[in-house]
Amino acid sequence: MEGGGRPSVAQAALLAASTALTALLYSVYRQKARVARGLQGAKRIRLDGELRAVLLEAPGRCVPYAVIEGVVQSVKETLSSQFVENCKGVVQRLTLQEHKMVWNRTTHLWNDYEKIIHQRTNTTPFDLVPQEDGAGITVRVMKPLDAAELSLETVYEKFHPSVQSFTDVIGHYISGERPKGIQETEQMLKVGTALTGVGELVLDNTTIKLQPPKQGMPYYLSAVDFDSLLQKQESSVRYWKILTVLFGFATCTVLFFILRKQYRHHREQRHLRQMQDEFRQAQERLMREMNAEGGETLKNACVICLSNIKSCVFLECGHVCSCKECYQALSQPKKCPICRQAISRVVPLYNS
Repeated sequence: MEGGGRPSVAQAALLAASTALTALLYSVYRQKARVARGLQGAKRIRLDGELRAVLLEAPGRCVPYAVIEGVVQSVKETLSSQFVENCKGVVQRLTLQEHKMVWNRTTHLWNDYEKIIHQRTNTTPFDLVPQEDGAGITVRVMKPLDAAELSLETVYEKFHPSVQSFTDVIGHYISGERPKGIQETEQMLKVGTALTGVGELVLDNTTIKLQPPKQGMPYYLSAVDFDSLLQKQESSVRYWKILTVLFGFATCTVLFFILRKQYRHHREQRHLRQMQDEFRQAQERLMREMNAEGGETLKNACVICLSNIKSCVFLECGHVCSCKECYQALSQPKKCPICRQAISRVVPLYNS
């Protein structure tokens, strides 16, 4: 603790950082909990002949947050894989990713580093249709790339290692970067994939559309079933809740430590003031006795024990107020009982 009982700069910085981190974790936890509650309250609608009737009865022909499960079917043309034969899809993502080793000057180690140097995503309109044939109902999926979770299957992946000469190796050690190679990846949302869509379900004229919700809830196009998706979100909520509680406890511990130090400082200051008051009262009583008796002995008596003769000069303040025994009994750090200034050295006083 610094003078005056205030927390030190390190303690204040630790408390501020812990509080800010706890607040950030709590904000993330609240967001995750809101998403989980939204998923729990989402209306599960079957993709069957009753779907149109359900939307006609809904206010504004819209279900703000609905769960629909179906199979991917292209509307017109499909996208063909560039590397795999007879692989058709409605979303295609091509990625080139650079892999290299970077020298860390702090740890003196080579660390893996990855960077996407090129990525292209192609889409074509597609519907969700019932898994059972012959139902005759479709749901048009709008803005699939806006989905918080878009399940794409990796259909092709190849790593192209870098070819390096001896000169290149020397140059890489000098520059601190060693290229490993380029990874080429193709991901697709294939036709026939079972998909769980969570979003706003609306009847627009004769077309039923699944689109991103307007109230800020996340939009999902996931290959897992809804129960697994909900369980995943609830697990995420529990994880962030545990982190929030742990860092909140750490913040409370730091705050308790600072408050405890302040309380102890306040108690010591109160005890010091009480001792100073008692000393002042003793001085006043001594002065009254000296005036009443006129005794030379009391005039030269130690102000602490009032029995021995003053025999010490305190420096740097210069007060003569204590005997040698009482000076030695003073607690560390030793301070003058008159002015409370620190005693740097003591000079014996000899009375002739």
